[in-house]
Amino acid sequence: MFLLLWRINGQLVALKVIQIKTEEGVPFTAIREASLLKGLKHANIVLLHDIIHTRDSLTFVFEYVQTDLSQYMTQHPGGLHSQNVRIFMFQLLRGLCYIHSRRILHRDLKPQNLLISYLGELKLADFGLARSKSIPSQTFSSEVVTLWYRPPDVLLGSTEYSTALDMWGAGCIFIEMLQGWPAFPGVSDVFEQLQKIWTVLGVPSEDCWPGVSLLPNYKRGEVTKRWKEQELNQLPYKTEDLIQRMLKVVPTDRISAQDSLQHPYFSTLPLPVMHLRDTASIFKVPGVRLETEVRDIFNPQRKVRPSLLPNTKCW
Repeated sequence: MFLLLWRINGQLVALKVIQIKTEEGVPFTAIREASLLKGLKHANIVLLHDIIHTRDSLTFVFEYVQTDLSQYMTQHPGGLHSQNVRIFMFQLLRGLCYIHSRRILHRDLKPQNLLISYLGELKLADFGLARSKSIPSQTFSSEVVTLWYRPPDVLLGSTEYSTALDMWGAGCIFIEMLQGWPAFPGVSDVFEQLQKIWTVLGVPSEDCWPGVSLLPNYKRGEVTKRWKEQELNQLPYKTEDLIQRMLKVVPTDRISAQDSLQHPYFSTLPLPVMHLRDTASIFKVPGVRLETEVRDIFNPQRKVRPSLLPNTKCW
């Protein structure tokens, strides 16, 4: 697979080209991505214009989006402007709310899969691991989601998951935007990743999570620390509260995307953003704009006043 930029009728598009091996045929992930994306029309989901199928390749023609969240954060180290985090999170949750209402799970949320336009529009991309729950299946895998953004229930080997899977990943991305580094950066394997989570959230037991000890990868660790209050207290209350609701160890306790959009954390955004049609960008609403970061990825020469720098760190 490789990516190209191309102009079609004067419009710049991104081409995702997948080579087809005669003996293997079209990769199943490509078929899944195509079947899901062709039915999704939303301002916060990358637009699939067309699919070109030849004997040797399958080419997805996507709208061109300038960068992704991972690159954006690399260009602005140390955490993003608090207002920009709010705008990005609202768009991420808005996109998740749309696909979750259609019983679709993304299953691979990470900064590299969140595209960012020059205006600041955030778009969910790479639906190769996505799955529709409207089709009964017994083949859900625990080998989904990049390790740092994989929730504890899936790390423990659960294959019975729903939209809470994506909400954990969104919570991890939330923290990463605020502080400038990943929330739970494991290195080697599933068990180290779990240890990173247990260090912050505590080791779950049957008392708080009935059935947890029956999951394939469950190991009762010795880390019993809970939330690091002295560090979380540096966050504004509304920010901290939404993070805690998203990063619940027990999946059924996690807040939904729809309820997240109604959280007081977003109360400072103009009210019309709550009533946009699916295909309308939030930047169509007067008053919605990105603040200039320490270094502007689209205009590196621009400077900002110290008062605009983020003054909160997370964990």
